[in-house]
Amino acid sequence: MLFTLFATTQASAESTEVFQAGSRPTSKGPEATFTGSVMVDRLYSNNEHTGNTGALVTFEPGARSAWHTHPAGQVLIVTSGSGWVQEEGGEKRSIRPGDVVWTPPGVKHWHGATDKTSVSHIAVSNVKDGKPVDWMEKVTDNQYLD
Repeated sequence: MLFTLFATTQASAESTEVFQAGSRPTSKGPEATFTGSVMVDRLYSNNEHTGNTGALVTFEPGARSAWHTHPAGQVLIVTSGSGWVQEEGGEKRSIRPGDVVWTPPGVKHWHGATDKTSVSHIAVSNVKDGKPVDWMEKVTDNQYLD
């Protein structure tokens, strides 16, 4: 059986779309929603067939997200390093390569690197009413280190 993969530059319901590695620019995580050095590689966006977005996010030591929720939940797949995740009112938990983190819709939380190591994860954020995330206040240094 012969299988042919068609790379396209425009999404089509009739062919497979391939996003070549390096074809989308890396961006710095915005200061309004991240503390420290955070790099975001967008992997894909939601479209008429996909109800989520994907990104590879890399946090340098000490970097973290602001508090936030996801209207339709989120999955993190840790790919390298070690980091922390914490939901409001809960304990800070360690995450390592191979760990998968599910955050249900509406749960206030943050995630990022430890104070001494970087961490990278693939974030798959489900979209509801056009929104994958609702950003809130930044995590303070005391909250981060407690």
